[in-house]
Amino acid sequence: MTVISLQGHPTWAQLPKRKGRTLVLLHGGMSSSASLLRTLGRPLAKEFRIAAFDRRGHGRTADTDAPFSYSAMADETIAFLEYLDRRVHLVGHSDGGNVALLVAMRRPDLVHRVAAIGANYHYDGLMPMPPFDTEGEEFAQWTERFGEHSPDGPSHAAVVEEKTRIMTNSEPNLTPVDLATICVPVLVMAGDDDVATLAHTCSMYESIPQAQLSIVPGTSHMLLKERTKESLRIIRHFLTSELPPVTYMPIRRLDLDVND
Repeated sequence: MTVISLQGHPTWAQLPKRKGRTLVLLHGGMSSSASLLRTLGRPLAKEFRIAAFDRRGHGRTADTDAPFSYSAMADETIAFLEYLDRRVHLVGHSDGGNVALLVAMRRPDLVHRVAAIGANYHYDGLMPMPPFDTEGEEFAQWTERFGEHSPDGPSHAAVVEEKTRIMTNSEPNLTPVDLATICVPVLVMAGDDDVATLAHTCSMYESIPQAQLSIVPGTSHMLLKERTKESLRIIRHFLTSELPPVTYMPIRRLDLDVND
């Protein structure tokens, strides 16, 4: 296990072993880097130097008393990229995708391309979902898994759930105008039964100048586990192909000039 200091806080991280094309995986909420490292990190390690870190209050990184916010998570991610001291690709799932969009807006000098998977740019773009029943068996099982790795122990799981719920009910609150400032290529990727409405996902794609859109059929928010090989193929193609795409009948990309 590698522990580094980000913004003065001990943070679990997987660091790239050497220089080269680097891909940073950004995990979802109430999750950790472990899941993305298994589903995406191992197969993509053939082409990229893989890096990841567990955000504050997630995985193997302890929490603080501060509330969760996407802005703070973006600052934490920027600190990690500055620690790596290189420009990278960002691949983020769910909350990690939201964070990746903010980082691309704030520090495009640190980012080559972004794959935002199951992301949302405004909290009102989410589908209505029942709250996590903190008295139910599913939450008890998650609490046990949380406590296996968290320095804060299983009793802190309820705190993380509450912080996450408060954040996702009020953030992010970006607009299409904000998204239009993103100047790096972005893959907007989602399941056709994801947590954000398809209209919201499409508006994200339509608002980002250098965006590509992928809706994976027959999948949910867990598309990376449900259709792993197909998801990998799409992500790999986006990260390695020449941009802008060469198509027979370009319309929206007719005058697009990409300097990657």
